[in-house]
Amino acid sequence: QVQLVESGGGLVQPGGSLKLTCAASGSIYRITDMGWDRQPPGKERELVATITNDGRANYADSVKGRFTISRDNAKNTVVLQMNSLKPEDTAVYYCKAMVYYTPIAVRQCWGQGTQVTVSS
Repeated sequence: QVQLVESGGGLVQPGGSLKLTCAASGSIYRITDMGWDRQPPGKERELVATITNDGRANYADSVKGRFTISRDNAKNTVVLQMNSLKPEDTAVYYCKAMVYYTPIAVRQCWGQGTQVTVSS
């Protein structure tokens, strides 16, 4: 009943930039935390960044100073701006959101994932 749709992945050279966007739609009462995880090839999924609904952001050490997360609460969107990309940033990136369907019913929702490849 709630969909998270990511866009903006692709192939980029080392040092380049990409912007990932995620839009939530469906039966939404409100959304609290939103964020991005990633899963590098052959590795486990890991946290990239999260942002609260009042704009407080948290980043993995590996992306601090290079990635910026932001959101538009009115549009239920979250954006990950990725700069100075490195080959080790190559992964499938997943959007996530803590979605309230009613004032008390809550569920963690995930997008399908978008591939980011950093390679020359």
